[in-house]
Amino acid sequence: MTSSDILIIGGGIVGLATAHALCQRYPQKHITLLEKEPTLAYHQTGRNSGVLHSGIYYKPNSLKAVNCRTGKQLMEAFCEREGIPFKRVGKVIVATEERERGPMNNLLARGQANGVQCELIDRTRLLELEPHALNGIAALHVPEAGITDYKQVCERLAEKLRANGHSIVTGAEVTAIVERPGELTAVTPRGEFRAAYLVNCAGLHSDRVTKMSAGEAPATIIPFRGEYFELKHEAWHLCNALIYPVPDPNFPFLGVHFTRMVSGGVECGPNAVLAFAREGYHLSDINARELWQTLSYPGFRKLAGRYWKMGLGEMWRSASKRAFVSALQRLIPDIRAEHLEEAPAGIRAQALAPDGALLDDFAFHESPRIVNVINAPSPAATSAFSIAETVVDKLEDHF
Repeated sequence: MTSSDILIIGGGIVGLATAHALCQRYPQKHITLLEKEPTLAYHQTGRNSGVLHSGIYYKPNSLKAVNCRTGKQLMEAFCEREGIPFKRVGKVIVATEERERGPMNNLLARGQANGVQCELIDRTRLLELEPHALNGIAALHVPEAGITDYKQVCERLAEKLRANGHSIVTGAEVTAIVERPGELTAVTPRGEFRAAYLVNCAGLHSDRVTKMSAGEAPATIIPFRGEYFELKHEAWHLCNALIYPVPDPNFPFLGVHFTRMVSGGVECGPNAVLAFAREGYHLSDINARELWQTLSYPGFRKLAGRYWKMGLGEMWRSASKRAFVSALQRLIPDIRAEHLEEAPAGIRAQALAPDGALLDDFAFHESPRIVNVINAPSPAATSAFSIAETVVDKLEDHF
């Protein structure tokens, strides 16, 4: 059995950032990070489009808004210090119909309340920034939005942890958590790991890990697959930076968009379709037990009852490349099917309450020796260093 002061479950960016924050604040404490995959940042972090979000979308004073604003500054400072590439390329949120002006104005007010640098621009200015966004009638310009490579961030965090004498164990899926007076033990195929405190940053499996100690979780993770295409090199000129639609206020996802990546390419997507497994990156990936857990969950049935029409549209875009292209053409009409090649899909771990309410904010569940991060969807990567500080603050109360 291996002993540490603190165990962290999950080797994505939130788990690694939390380990880093603990290392900075409590250099004398030994940390062991457990990751079930053979490599770090394999799931949500490693399939992230790399956007440094500004915080414009989130309710003022929410955990998302506060952590995104602080986290973006911390992430940029870390990248600057460590020589990890990042760029402030700017974003345009494009209205293509008159009825979108109202929601766009609401976004402007929200962005201003959150301290985001943003302004409304007319079609002329939009076309100066993005000459191929020809369907736009106006836009919201967010010049401070940026891009980076979160896998590189994770690699550097892992290097720093190891250099400071901490342990990272891969292939160590936690199958049980045993609590005893003054300590707890995580059971894995790589052995048992004992510590005084534990942080659950298990992402797609955060609810399951929460149940191992708490008996139940306040929300269940529902996996939504986001499918992407990349523009072929000859079409890169169609997008200069980040081009997003005005989000539908009645739908919990942002809609397909264009993302200039820090490596130079352009990613298009994602849609949002129910995945048939928590790690169901392809339509053919089906886990019957997990699918049944999703379909039988009361919260999912209530969600599906509210959004079934939009859900069918997302599924159609998944099945039909022509439909996907049509959605992209709302923003850039010159896009053609032959410009696109498939890119790896991602899974969004969306926490859903039993009453069908999507947890719209970051969420935590605490017990005397455990902090569970139970909901950390986008903008968790941008916010990771700030979320980490929040987690360490919560742990500090229990030390």
